[in-house]
Amino acid sequence: MGNVDNTGIRRVIDAARFSMIGLRAAWKNEAAFRQECVLGVILIPLAFWLGRSAVERSLLIGSCLIVLITELLNSAIEAVVDRVGTERNELSGRAKDMASAAVFVSVCLVGVVWALIAFARFG
Repeated sequence: MGNVDNTGIRRVIDAARFSMIGLRAAWKNEAAFRQECVLGVILIPLAFWLGRSAVERSLLIGSCLIVLITELLNSAIEAVVDRVGTERNELSGRAKDMASAAVFVSVCLVGVVWALIAFARFG
């Protein structure tokens, strides 16, 4: 059970601290997360140039952030599955494969959103 005294602003500060710890862990331990962050550093500023409206910019940037979100969740699932045991298990493999598929779908979303907006602008 959680700390009863952990309410209000203290809870928000603790949650932010735990989030930063999680981001540092992902950066340190997950090459895919680092690569996707680098891609985001390139694509997000480009979104301000490519997008002609706030909605287009939001879609371009949001799709990039969804990749990072799904990669964090994928990494968390992999860590939990690996923590439970190293022996081969069908359910463990399925969980890891589905989490990986979620990352793949989010990357596809980036491609579709960026292609459609680029086509609308240049096509």
